[in-house]
Amino acid sequence: MRLRPVVPASIHSRVPLFDPTPALLMKPGDSDPVQSLNDARLAAMGIVRWKTRRSVVDADTSVELAASNEPSISHRPASSESHQTATADDSMHPSIQEDTQSEDITSDEVITPETLEIIESEVSVCQKCTLASGRIHTVFGSGNPKAQWMIIGEAPGAAEDAQGKPFVGRAGQLLTAMIESLDMSRDAVYIANVLKCRPPNNRDPLGDEVASCSPYLVRQIRLIRPAIILALGRFAAQALLQTQQPISRLRGSVHRYGEFDTPLVVSYHPAYLLRSPLEKRKAWEDLKLARRIMSDVVE
Repeated sequence: MRLRPVVPASIHSRVPLFDPTPALLMKPGDSDPVQSLNDARLAAMGIVRWKTRRSVVDADTSVELAASNEPSISHRPASSESHQTATADDSMHPSIQEDTQSEDITSDEVITPETLEIIESEVSVCQKCTLASGRIHTVFGSGNPKAQWMIIGEAPGAAEDAQGKPFVGRAGQLLTAMIESLDMSRDAVYIANVLKCRPPNNRDPLGDEVASCSPYLVRQIRLIRPAIILALGRFAAQALLQTQQPISRLRGSVHRYGEFDTPLVVSYHPAYLLRSPLEKRKAWEDLKLARRIMSDVVE
């Protein structure tokens, strides 16, 4: 004899999750028993099934919705998870936020471009070292601001301090002759000094004085952007090349200066040549070296 398995009655009484038969027997207005059972099971699991709201709701339905414990979609509070998601999405576009902030910050600001006139005005009121107390004029620089040749000396002398222009004394006259020997006029080049104020009694520049004035010169060179620099004198060469080597070892070679890798040639200061005229021959060799470099640059 075959034994039939005993099936609990509760299993037979269960309604499947989807059974179309009860739905076919439903009358308009009746609640769906299958859906009600599914809602109960979902509720027991902590899952709330959201119902779509009608676009037009009558008074009775409004009262029914108000009495219902089910929250309304339109008034659903934002969960912490949704807030974190929104924050994460916003962080994916930092450039948009940063650009907007920068526009707000800089919209009312006027950025003045760097000019030689701005630097010269700063130099005219400079008090960074003790030379300011004894000067008559600051000596900023003169010449063509778009020159290919930039000539840099050490410091102003008495004549330069009196007139506020570089190389205007006897040394300046010799420098003019040197420039003209290269088939150029003085107006074609730009002339400046490392120091913008005259040291007392034309003494050698001190380290703190060079350190105070050098940033002005660096800005001048950056604006003029010459094709070649001619450094005249030991202090000018050492300040530009950041070295303590004597001028005898710096001469005769092509050095490179700054961010633009500008060719730099070292020669004697005209004031030294006035005291040692036999050294003019070496200075002429330095000028010819600079001219050959310029020929290569132009070509």
